[in-house]
Amino acid sequence: MVTWLSGKRTRYNSHFVFMRTDIPRVIASVEARMTSSRLPGKMLMDVGGKPVIIHVLDRLKRANTLDDIILATTTNPTDDVLASLAHDLGYRVFRGSEDDVLQRVVDAHNEMNSQVVVEICGDCPLIDASIVDRAVQTYLDNSCDVVAVGNRQSYPQGTEVQVFLFSAILDIAKRIDDPAVREHVSLYFYENQEEYEIIHLEAPDELRAPDIRLQLDYEEDLYLIREIYNVLEPKYGEYFGVHEIVDLLATKPELMEINSHCEERLPR
Repeated sequence: MVTWLSGKRTRYNSHFVFMRTDIPRVIASVEARMTSSRLPGKMLMDVGGKPVIIHVLDRLKRANTLDDIILATTTNPTDDVLASLAHDLGYRVFRGSEDDVLQRVVDAHNEMNSQVVVEICGDCPLIDASIVDRAVQTYLDNSCDVVAVGNRQSYPQGTEVQVFLFSAILDIAKRIDDPAVREHVSLYFYENQEEYEIIHLEAPDELRAPDIRLQLDYEEDLYLIREIYNVLEPKYGEYFGVHEIVDLLATKPELMEINSHCEERLPR
């Protein structure tokens, strides 16, 4: 069953039952690796004097609803530099399978004793902590299995957040061998919506801009992201949000043409 930001309800899933008797432990995991097929090494590319992956982690750190953050990267030696950088800056790091991303994320959250998972992709260097907080708070305020930002696009692309119960993703990892599900962590929820109560968060009118592309998959994406930082960071500091980005691109629509031809990644 799918809803669009609904009220509180009772949910009994055939695979698990969770009664919220206290505030759960909410952990964000960031999936990242250096061997991207479209733009290899993008996690360490410079944006405004800082590597992309550190922008993601530092922006997430500003979210008030998170108890902790962990980088979920791989055991591939090419990711040694990624793991070392995050660790040296004080972030938790877990290293697991490069191909079985689902198991990597499950193992990372098992190590963190997570109850609620906040899934973030490392190719979102403009992730907005206020959107993360809205997604997590919506999850905590409703009896649901999943809260999704971006599965049905209304916010700009590159602001995606998925919030779900750790026991739900653990159950999927134990039962499902489909390679697509093992690669795309939250895919099973959306391919089997009859099994789950899903709330899709829609952007408010002033942030409704699904055609704006802010994730990093191509060189053109990198150029746009750098241009956005060049313009907005001097005025607002490095943690400007989606509101400022949408306003900028409304006044300079030519910037959107930089990566308008780039294809969206596989939807969840």
